[in-house]
Amino acid sequence: MKNYFKIFVASIILLSAGLVDAQDETDRWSVAIGLNAVDYYPVGEEDQGLGGYFDEFFNTEHYNFLAAPSRVEVGYYVGDGIVTTIAGSVNSIDRIGDARVSTMYYTSIDGGLRYNLREIYNGSDVFNPYLGIGGSYQFIEDLSFGTFNGTLGFDVKVASNIYFNVQTTYKHAFEDESPKHFQHVAGVKFIWGATDSDGDGIPDSKDDCPETPGLAEFNGCPDSDGDGIKDSEDACPYVAGPVATMGCPDTDGDTVLDKDDECPTVAGLVALKGCPDTDGDGIADKDDECPTEAGLAKFNGCPDTDGDGIADKDDKCPKVAGVAELQGCPVPPVPTVKEQEQLNAYARTILFDTNKATIKKESAQTLEDIITILEKYPDAKFSVDGHTDSVGTDAYNHKLSHERASSVMNYLIEGGIAKSRLSAEGFGETKPIADNSTDAGRQQNRRVEINLMKN
Repeated sequence: MKNYFKIFVASIILLSAGLVDAQDETDRWSVAIGLNAVDYYPVGEEDQGLGGYFDEFFNTEHYNFLAAPSRVEVGYYVGDGIVTTIAGSVNSIDRIGDARVSTMYYTSIDGGLRYNLREIYNGSDVFNPYLGIGGSYQFIEDLSFGTFNGTLGFDVKVASNIYFNVQTTYKHAFEDESPKHFQHVAGVKFIWGATDSDGDGIPDSKDDCPETPGLAEFNGCPDSDGDGIKDSEDACPYVAGPVATMGCPDTDGDTVLDKDDECPTVAGLVALKGCPDTDGDGIADKDDECPTEAGLAKFNGCPDTDGDGIADKDDKCPKVAGVAELQGCPVPPVPTVKEQEQLNAYARTILFDTNKATIKKESAQTLEDIITILEKYPDAKFSVDGHTDSVGTDAYNHKLSHERASSVMNYLIEGGIAKSRLSAEGFGETKPIADNSTDAGRQQNRRVEINLMKN
């Protein structure tokens, strides 16, 4: 029976040690070095001259210890607050309770599991209490035996990755000749973990974004805009937005995300990349030169009411089709060739007093007929041209021809023709239409013409 129990305890120790080797390398290691004290008194063996459980628990007169580092423990954090440990310790036994005995050498190999109570209350790492269970195998001179262990202890942080460690372990032996005992430990614990390149507290092998500081909830990946969506799944990682739109905002609520919205602060149409179209002409207001009037794309959204190919904004006659040369206004009607000939036929019959610019009364009807023709074409402009024969000096003839042309022009103005439509000029004898060497020729050259002016 003794051998079976020893094999059982040894198996626990080896299993605990094996867990260390089998764990993920990202978990945290620890090494503790310290003093240990062995106490055989408060173990419930009153019939052996010892005390009841926990009697005189802090009575150091019962402690066996070496005044030198006498225990080493290696621990490995396996997750969820659990640390697997393996330890070795030595001691010198010279007292069993109140009795003094010949010095015996004590050696122990321990293995077990420890649970960090800080996981329960989510406290800081300054003070970390823990509970543990496990087994150990002790050697005292020629005696060797196994025990089942229960441990209570705590770590107090004294510097980065350095802790002061205190624990006590009750080692229960099931064989009568094997002594139950407590082993108290005090020492220093050094803790280190796996590589954390970005310093976010998450080891690289568990960090989905090992080069970029991130959050534990996202396995070490960042959420730059703080919208609860990690950057790698956030279509807009630097601007907060809802999950429904993969982290992208829609500021104006028009269903076009800001990243695709050419007018992100004004609600618009999907077809126009989020921009509004106030006049409904299919051209976004930002590109529409006439955003409140429906128009055509070729005129940047401006209308062409008269359909003459000139946008209303540039058309001086927006409701009447015209030509570009007249800024959208129609070409004014002009006298026909026949009417032009009739005008000049009338004009040549206008009579003046001899060597004067005064119009004779008998020409009144002729001038009225001319006015009638001119009134038919209110947008047409005419020049009244005066001519003479070659009799007299050039200067005299030029002066006389100009005065006669002016007289006719003034008559027409008084007859209702707009002054802006008329001009007068004298050409003297420079533009004859007949031979000045005959009376008949000179008579033809003494004339007034009314000619249509070209714009």
